[in-house]
Amino acid sequence: MQPALGVDVTTYDHTVVVSVSGELDTDTSPLVARATGTLDLRPGGPALVLDLAGVTFIDAGALNMLLALRHNARAHGTTLRLRAVPAQAQQLLDLTGTRHLFTYCPGPAPGPGTRV
Repeated sequence: MQPALGVDVTTYDHTVVVSVSGELDTDTSPLVARATGTLDLRPGGPALVLDLAGVTFIDAGALNMLLALRHNARAHGTTLRLRAVPAQAQQLLDLTGTRHLFTYCPGPAPGPGTRV
């Protein structure tokens, strides 16, 4: 059975947008981890935006992956920004007291020529 998750990585001028769609859970979060593990995260490198607009479900396993991704980004001198966080994900962040750990990027996904 195929994982119920889509991951698309798009690079703009100074921004890498990782768009996630479907169910983000313990079983599917390694797909996001693999997609982001190959990115060039470094000081002065591209900003990293995780676009969650298409996420239909999220669980604690996915939250662990988000926290690890945040830690990895910080360790490499950049910031992970979350965009279009669905209500269920916001509730999970609130219930676990982790919402304040993330930086949020409002508005539509960046396009060509956009700096985040």
